[in-house]
Amino acid sequence: MTAIALAGRVALVTGAVRRVGRAIATELAAKGMRLALHYHASAGDAEALRATLTSTGTDVRLFRADLRELGAPERLVGDVVASYGELGVLVNSAAVMQRTPLGEVTVADWDSMFALNLRAPFFLAQAAAPHLARAAGAIVNVSDLAAFETWPAYVPHGITKAGVVQMTRALARALAPAVRVNGVAPGVVLLPEGWSDADAARLAATTPMRRNGTPEDVAHAVRYLLEAPFVTGQTIVVDGGRNVRT
Repeated sequence: MTAIALAGRVALVTGAVRRVGRAIATELAAKGMRLALHYHASAGDAEALRATLTSTGTDVRLFRADLRELGAPERLVGDVVASYGELGVLVNSAAVMQRTPLGEVTVADWDSMFALNLRAPFFLAQAAAPHLARAAGAIVNVSDLAAFETWPAYVPHGITKAGVVQMTRALARALAPAVRVNGVAPGVVLLPEGWSDADAARLAATTPMRRNGTPEDVAHAVRYLLEAPFVTGQTIVVDGGRNVRT
């Protein structure tokens, strides 16, 4: 089969106006998609991205929500469908990566990370599923290399991202054949705040591809998964080979 045409389809991208989410939104705009861009606190970034993308002719609409709130995922999907009349793609990109060394993790840390990183994508998918089925649509969940490795300072984060991988597999089976569900697990594409150029150089030197990635590397993988008609239930690791070092 030929690649699925994305032009004209409506895509909801969560966490869409900064970092990896911004690159994904830009990639999908280049494919001619109509974009529902979700943000929470980054109103200025959201307006700037909308201005940039609309200048190229993209239909962009902004939707604000705190996805940690109960009911917010369902309301967001409802607002997007009310605005566009349809929904063809869901990209679950909104997440937090919080450093929580073992021994310092609090219940509030745990609940906040799980609410945004794992609970929200599930309920977004559940709410979107009937609309995506009518459009023969797709979901792409953004996980993390931490789903497959053990990072002592990020244990709860890694657990949430491992949950995203399992959720991707389970939803792919539950929603087939009407909706395809896949994921991407980025490695080092953006450094956490406070990391140095020396940290970046060390990571690049220990990566088989001898460089760190970019948000665009992740966005290209998302686009592939949206266009691939016979791929479902998979999580592509986009890490330059770090996960095959041992």
